[in-house]
This record gives sequence, C-alpha cells and structure tokens, in this order.
Amino acid sequence: MENYKVAFASNDGNQYNDEHFGDSDYYHIYEINEDSAIFIKTIENNTKNILEEVHADPNKAKGVSLMLKNEGVKILASSVFGPNIKRIKQQFVCIIFRNHTLLESIETIRANYLQINEEWNKGINRSHLIY
Repeated sequence: MENYKVAFASNDGNQYNDEHFGDSDYYHIYEINEDSAIFIKTIENNTKNILEEVHADPNKAKGVSLMLKNEGVKILASSVFGPNIKRIKQQFVCIIFRNHTLLESIETIRANYLQINEEWNKGINRSHLIY
C-alpha cells in the first residue's frame, strides 16, 4: 500500500490549533500507511505573511497548497478548515478531526486508510472527511 504524507496543523505537535488550517504557525508532517506512521519533520507556515485581500483569499490557499505539495503532502489534518477548503480539497484529502490529539488522529488515519485512499482517488471531486 502507498504511504501518504499527512500535514497536521499544530503549533505544539500534540494538539490541533483552534484556528483555520491555513493559519497554523507549523505543520507536522508524517508518512502514514495502514501499518506504520513515521514523523518526517516540522515545517513553518511561510504563508502567514500573505496579506489576505478578502476572506478566503485564493492567494493564501495557493501559497499553502504549493508549500505542502513541495513536501509531497497529500492529506491535510486539522480541527478547523476555513472556506478555502473548497479550493484545497481538489488537491488534497482534507480531514477534520473532532477532539483528537495528533497521536489519536494518526491511529484514526491508519484505521480508515482504505476510505481515505478511496477519497484520494476521486481526484478533484473529493469531499472532506470528518472523524
């Protein structure tokens, strides 16, 4: 099975932030499949200085998407996504987690790997997932 790189929106590496995915200071990247999860690295959100001209600015979505695509990320995980989710879900599987730590979320991704893989394969017609 394919490994997926997942970007978790978390400033401390343990809990999700209360802000939108694109407003996180840091993203913690893991490589996950059904059998394992390996921490790869933490990257700083270099799009925080993009001034949003409008709410849900497409330039911000583009900046975050490009930064994470350059890292090979295919799945985005957060407790909150903003209106830009409609743009970014065309390029990523977006997963909204309710009251989970990153460790709990990693286990949820591993347990639901086939469903997430199926969502990835839908291409631009993806929906977001909620766990």
